Amino acid sequence: MAPGLYVTATPIGNLGDASERMRSTLAAVDRILCEDTRVTGAMLARFGIATPMLPYHDHNAARVRPQVLDMLHRGERVALVSDAGTPLISDPGYHLVRAVRAAGHRVFTVPGPSAIIAALAIAGLPTDRFLFAGFLPSKAEARRSTLTELRSVPATLVFFEAPGRLAASVQAMAEVFGRREASICRELTKLFEEVRHGTLDDLATSLRGADAPRGEIVVVIGPPEETPVSDAAVDTLLREAMVTVSLREAVDRVTAATGRTRKVVYAAALALRRDDG
Repeated sequence: MAPGLYVTATPIGNLGDASERMRSTLAAVDRILCEDTRVTGAMLARFGIATPMLPYHDHNAARVRPQVLDMLHRGERVALVSDAGTPLISDPGYHLVRAVRAAGHRVFTVPGPSAIIAALAIAGLPTDRFLFAGFLPSKAEARRSTLTELRSVPATLVFFEAPGRLAASVQAMAEVFGRREASICRELTKLFEEVRHGTLDDLATSLRGADAPRGEIVVVIGPPEETPVSDAAVDTLLREAMVTVSLREAVDRVTAATGRTRKVVYAAALALRRDDG
């Protein structure tokens, strides 16, 4: 194996999903960077791999990165793993990749399982375009603000969520997104894998008052329905926006909200400004 950083995906639950390349990579590198040595150590023990581990996570990343660069300068081979799935997805590992590249070292990918792709594959919702939005904020106001920003995105939305916040988050999704189809995917690839499908309203009702589910959760929400926006509706939105913001900002907002081209919305805004004097 060539010296460098090997960004290595690990199983999200079922160890049978470990690839031969993952196992051979982790056995051959000089050091494995991992979030939690207990979690990764248990997996390595199952595969009979004795490669030394070094904790690398949010709290020590700035301190450990120079050590990793020193290893690579010495020609070592270093693997980066997360507790489960593909590293850098919803974690700050990209800082390490950037630093390694900036130092002139090679970065390799050892692809494999991802909870995002696994959930999309079984949710029964459009997959031609999707946006992964990570974890929502824990506070209600910030959560609702984030959902409002995402409401008009013309794509399937994918979120991670913690069990204790699931009911509140799905309720907020129902209030902001309306009756969109959604799937709640829990414990993917594990013994108690479960997928609930329905409208956001129905899912929110089913979670209300129930015990918080256990395990890792992915929420997949279908895209907004494509409904034509009338010229009158565009004019109304523009008039409302131009009361508080500049014409340019109003055009940007209405373009995002309606899906109309910016050229068409800009022309409508100019016409309204002329007509309104």
